[in-house]
Amino acid sequence: MSKPLLMKNIAINPEDYTILAVDDIATNIMLLKAVLSRAKYKIVTASGGNEALEKAATELPDLILLDIMMPGEHDGLAVCKELRKQSGSIGIIMLTARTQEMDKVSGLMMGADDYVTKPFSPAELLARVDALYRRIGANQEPEEPELESGPFLLNPRNRTLDKNGQGVKLTQTEYSIMKLFMENPGKALSREDILENVWGPDYKGELKIVDVNIRRLRIKIEDNPTKPTYVNTVWGYGYKWGS
Repeated sequence: MSKPLLMKNIAINPEDYTILAVDDIATNIMLLKAVLSRAKYKIVTASGGNEALEKAATELPDLILLDIMMPGEHDGLAVCKELRKQSGSIGIIMLTARTQEMDKVSGLMMGADDYVTKPFSPAELLARVDALYRRIGANQEPEEPELESGPFLLNPRNRTLDKNGQGVKLTQTEYSIMKLFMENPGKALSREDILENVWGPDYKGELKIVDVNIRRLRIKIEDNPTKPTYVNTVWGYGYKWGS
């Protein structure tokens, strides 16, 4: 199989982007603010879930760094779920000190684009932030034609997906996966192919992030997610679009 084209190396200007950093521990907020400010990103902070939702509505950040473990009704998972109801375009990276598999999977299933496990190095955090911004910008080329497959129509200019004329609300990551599939109909794509094309060649995360996002995408686009018609599993390898 010939490898699909890699995601373009999109240049980003941090000063054009606003990041909302959410953590209930003041020292963690100070660290996030120092690291991101040094990289020239615009930073807004919140110390809890309710404040995070308020700041997201008023400051309109491009990306949110969201701690999972916060007290009160709105912990990180609840905030992530609420944000995804409001917007599929905002980038969300979960921050967690936990190492249990279920915490990471839960965050991704709620709509997060990525996760970083504490303690993390400033270089790792910036790499994940930069990678997400490049992913958001990778497909913003107005000259790209629409892609059509069965009941689906993908519009790269507007970054939208329709199924039978009805809009399907996707996150930035889901959109990128969908675009990769529709550009490579019938081709078996390994998990490594998908990770490299969607998350970027320098991404150091785990392969399971691909499987969780595929599961989430199937829920949105398949008539029966347990018996997928469009995103098919290639056992022991990866996935392919169509039969």
